[in-house]
Amino acid sequence: MVKLRQETEDFAMTLAQQIDLSALTDITPEGFDYETVRRVIEMLTLDYQAQPSLDTIAARLGLSQSQLQKTFTRWAGLTPKGFLQAVTLDHAKRLLGQEGMPLLETSIELGLSGPGRLHDLFVTHEAMSPGEWKAKGAGLTIRYGFHSSPFGQALVMATDRGLAGLAFADPGGEAACFDDMARRWPAAHYVADQQATAPYAARVFDPQRWSGEQPLRVVLIGTDFQVRVWESLLEIPLGKAVTYSDIAARIGQPTASRAVGAAVGRNPISFVVPCHRALGKSGALTGYHWGLTRKRAMLGWEAGKISG
Repeated sequence: MVKLRQETEDFAMTLAQQIDLSALTDITPEGFDYETVRRVIEMLTLDYQAQPSLDTIAARLGLSQSQLQKTFTRWAGLTPKGFLQAVTLDHAKRLLGQEGMPLLETSIELGLSGPGRLHDLFVTHEAMSPGEWKAKGAGLTIRYGFHSSPFGQALVMATDRGLAGLAFADPGGEAACFDDMARRWPAAHYVADQQATAPYAARVFDPQRWSGEQPLRVVLIGTDFQVRVWESLLEIPLGKAVTYSDIAARIGQPTASRAVGAAVGRNPISFVVPCHRALGKSGALTGYHWGLTRKRAMLGWEAGKISG
């Protein structure tokens, strides 16, 4: 029981990194809502192997499903189902990573019907299969190449699923640029292959080839929260910009501007996922992983394409 409670506390700390809890400070802890949310969190954290449904949870608490859904979501920033998935995913990572448990046994231990549901859980929230996550990229081949772009040397990285990374290097900084990106998949097999990555580079930097009818295939590698932020960035029109607080509001977490900023900074596919269009609260050009000069250049280049 002590170990289980410690794991629960560890998970709470991990989850707190993705949820801005400052919005809860003005809610009276003694209130009914607090007690409801506390009991739901306890139930889902300790009984996650039963994978209780919203109906089951509501029945135990004597609430309607709608009331439970609204109350919990308002407090936690995600639904009870979303919280249960986060708990399950956290334990799945522990079982697969620290304990080296096989996929089938992990699925059974988590209360899932089989590896298929475990696979769906990882693909939805981590943009990769559980096997790929466990292996830290082992068995995955990532082809890469440096190509000329309007913003300096571009490092393009791709798997057989699509574009996985796009970064930029200043003169002489190619090795550091590659190392920075390779740390995302430390056990992957990297192959220098400019012929394979050239078509991506050609398409990414040619506006004439941007087409909604033939979307570019990309592989987003990140947590559920990060992927939600990156998907929101994709909705920013060419030539426009939004603030971190705008993005936070779009994803349903209006008080999570700081966490949004961190996720924007971890965007693995620069330019394509337009993190350069995200600004600080005052509209200032805040930090950019590949340099503010490059961020200004991107915004100016896009403005020129629109006006031209």
